[in-house]
Amino acid sequence: MARRRLRNPRDLARLPPALSGRPRRIPRPRPHRAAGGKKNNYFFSGARSGEPGRLADRWSLPDWLETTLERELGAQAEAFCAAVAVPGPVCVRANRLRCTRVELADRLARDGIETRPARLAPDGLVVTTPRPNLLGSECWRDGWFEPQDEGSQLVGLLVAPRPGEAVLDLCAGAGGKSLLLAAPERKVYAYDPDADRLDRLEARAARAGAGIDVGPPRDADCVLVDAPCSELGTLRRGPDARWRIAPTRFPRLEALQREILETAARHARRRLVYATCTLRREENEEVAAAFEAEHPEFTRAGAPLKLLPHLDGTDGFFAIAWERRGP
Repeated sequence: MARRRLRNPRDLARLPPALSGRPRRIPRPRPHRAAGGKKNNYFFSGARSGEPGRLADRWSLPDWLETTLERELGAQAEAFCAAVAVPGPVCVRANRLRCTRVELADRLARDGIETRPARLAPDGLVVTTPRPNLLGSECWRDGWFEPQDEGSQLVGLLVAPRPGEAVLDLCAGAGGKSLLLAAPERKVYAYDPDADRLDRLEARAARAGAGIDVGPPRDADCVLVDAPCSELGTLRRGPDARWRIAPTRFPRLEALQREILETAARHARRRLVYATCTLRREENEEVAAAFEAEHPEFTRAGAPLKLLPHLDGTDGFFAIAWERRGP
């Protein structure tokens, strides 16, 4: 079949783009108006700079987490996301039953592991050597330290037991805070519904030389509730955690937190500390307020402790302490 010769350049304009070789024009998307007449800003708030407009798209977040972070942190949500997008520092706590922080740092240095003092925790060291073999060191075998985030150490210190007082760690888990609270002439009781975790606690306590009594809850001068929570403050420890957290579980968590606090109130003779590693106000301030409404015999012992990775360099924590009123 004979080809038709194009005698005039204008003939090219009449051909479809697929035959002419001309680039196909893609229409620019128009703003979508959501309910209430508000423009959907996905293409219009960040597209010109090549950056997605939504926080969820910039940092790979589920929609519910984007909503939570923007509600709880406002303009700081972006900085929080940047902080949890990279691994957190490796932090250890010097075991005061075996050594001081200075002694631990010197001995780790002899093993080729460099550290610097933690900024906030008095017994904390931040490891600066890349990929350190901490669990292969003699210090670890001799019980000189425990790996523990600096924020977790500060929560444990909030319990502030007096000399000779007994302490109950009501949600002890594998025992990081129980071990921090262990001291000569101090009785530390540890309880957790997970028996496997308590087995690990006992092994760690034996290595650390810490006298911890594992068993059912009992009365103590100070009670720590490190409550099960949504764990939004530890997202940098597991990049996929944000996709495994089920927000449908949140109401059950909040009910469980209130139930555990009720148990703790019955056992606390003097001081009660409630802590979570999440940002959600429903698990933090609202649980605390509900407890105070039901228990006027407890009064706040100072402002709540709030830690955030983008501000403090720690995992995210909330903690509040109460003192029982005198008779």
